[in-house]
Amino acid sequence: MKWRNTLILAVIALAAVGYFRFFEMKRPSTEEARRQAQNVLNFDRSKIDGIVIQNGDQKIEIRRRDDKWRLETPFKDQADSAVVEGLLSDLETWQKEATIPAKEIQTDKSKLAEYGLNNPKLKLKLLGRDKPPEILFGKDAALEGRMYVRFQNSKGTFLATQSVKKDIDKKAEEFRDRKLTDLTTAQVRRVTLKTPAGEMELAKKGDHWDILKPLRARADDGKVGDLISQVTAARIEQFLADDRGDLRPYGLAEPRGSITLYDQEQKKDQKVELGESIKVFGGEDKGQTLQVGSVPEKEKDQVYVRFAPRGSVYTLPKKIEEILNTKPADLRDYHLVRVDTNILDRITIDAPGKGKIVLARKDGNWAIATRNNAPADSGAVRRLIDALQNERVTKFVEDVGSNLPKYGLDKPQVQVTFSSFASENTAETKAGEQPFAGIAFGKGEGDTVYARLSDEPFVVAVRRGLVDQISPDPLPWQELSIFKLKPEQIHRISATTENELSLERDQTNQWHWVKGSGQVNQANLQSLLNTLSNLHAVRWLGATTQQYGFEKPQLVLAFTSSPDNKASHKLTVGAQNNDGTWCARVDGREGTFEISNSDLNTLKFPLAAQATASPSRSPSATASPVLKQ
Repeated sequence: MKWRNTLILAVIALAAVGYFRFFEMKRPSTEEARRQAQNVLNFDRSKIDGIVIQNGDQKIEIRRRDDKWRLETPFKDQADSAVVEGLLSDLETWQKEATIPAKEIQTDKSKLAEYGLNNPKLKLKLLGRDKPPEILFGKDAALEGRMYVRFQNSKGTFLATQSVKKDIDKKAEEFRDRKLTDLTTAQVRRVTLKTPAGEMELAKKGDHWDILKPLRARADDGKVGDLISQVTAARIEQFLADDRGDLRPYGLAEPRGSITLYDQEQKKDQKVELGESIKVFGGEDKGQTLQVGSVPEKEKDQVYVRFAPRGSVYTLPKKIEEILNTKPADLRDYHLVRVDTNILDRITIDAPGKGKIVLARKDGNWAIATRNNAPADSGAVRRLIDALQNERVTKFVEDVGSNLPKYGLDKPQVQVTFSSFASENTAETKAGEQPFAGIAFGKGEGDTVYARLSDEPFVVAVRRGLVDQISPDPLPWQELSIFKLKPEQIHRISATTENELSLERDQTNQWHWVKGSGQVNQANLQSLLNTLSNLHAVRWLGATTQQYGFEKPQLVLAFTSSPDNKASHKLTVGAQNNDGTWCARVDGREGTFEISNSDLNTLKFPLAAQATASPSRSPSATASPVLKQ
């Protein structure tokens, strides 16, 4: 039976240890306990959902609703969250400077009146679970920056700093939020603007803004954001009145204009507080409307406004009037086209009579689909996309393209189409090419050319130079890599300038002359092989013509890349261009490209080592090396 007694004792011991540890964990550490004992009050901030300040006849009540602080008394409005949170922070760190025992107060009943705590003017009550007692604020103490405080129904009195008193000894207006709205610019999805010039409506689709009224057009995201931020960042200058009275003195009975901001649609039966009333809206978004009235006679730098969600009349800085001068042209997107590169898979360039090419994206790189998916110059394709996206319209010529022949847009000189591509049918998309944007370029006048987007009616003018960057010839879109070899793969090479020199590797991988003599300059030969095997074009020029000077070449390099010499290649360098580059071509590839001057210099390195002359023997060569004294 001894083992059973031992087991029972062990269980009891473990239970005791667990009980002890549990309650030790619940108890504050010695340092924390010391700090809490020094605090005027201890409370859980997360459980506080209200604050009541009684300051003489003035009562201020602030409540937390949906994680936002609101004034409930003496008026209903948004509270300044920073002010409220600052008060709670000061209460958390408010410490006792000294304690006057209750026995001392009871002995001398005049003490409470002496400390101003018998019937104090200023009181603070926190609301919520586990709320602390109401705090009574007395007179200032003789010690600078200190005052007397006590709790309701307690004779004990403390000496504490005046920080909390400064937080609450304010007019109710000072607790109002001077930030007009807590709506952020990023949350706004729709805007309506009423001005003396008419009404505008804008809506956000995805990441971009569009103008819906008075015309349908793309909007400039930055300019719309600036317009919205004038409201979301506005700060109130003066709190004047609620909006239930006579609005004529403020010019708000018939406001000069208004702007309404809409965020996400409200959920069904969502409650919205408007002033002192609570209304229920079913699945609709009433928006936040700011009306602009007249300018005060004395404060010429301010303007009267009414903000419906807060049910009040305020003044804002006069700069807010700028929204009334907004016209559709001020918000239009002057970028020629928007291209969603996340879904872009195909670019089609079609120039009647000149040809048609399709550039296709594959695994992050681009290929020329109309040339058996030959690799394309991905950098050139990206530059084209950037050029078209960054191009800004110089003029909106017509908002309705009713006379396309006038601008040469009935038969465009070139068209660019952007498409997505799906190889298989899915629930979202069908297989095949799906165009999502297209640009047609018509005739030019002076330095401009007319253009039109496929999904917009407008005729616009852009720089003529933009069209020059859109080549319908597939040759300039070829990849810039001319050869993709390793230097050791080159087996035989022949270089011809004025004369021809030829070298070949032997079985020991050593180079020897086939045509030439002298010692081979190994360093120059290796540099030539390195450059040639990985030769890159600066850019492609297009079809080969006589002007490129291949009849009288500067250099011809013929080489093989297999031991049997069957895999042969030939590079011909012709005339020099104005920018210092050189025209070049290779057998087996169509078109002419440019190579850099430095590459040509390397390819023309002398392959024979220069012979060094032996020094002539002078008469002094046999003289004694001993110097005469």
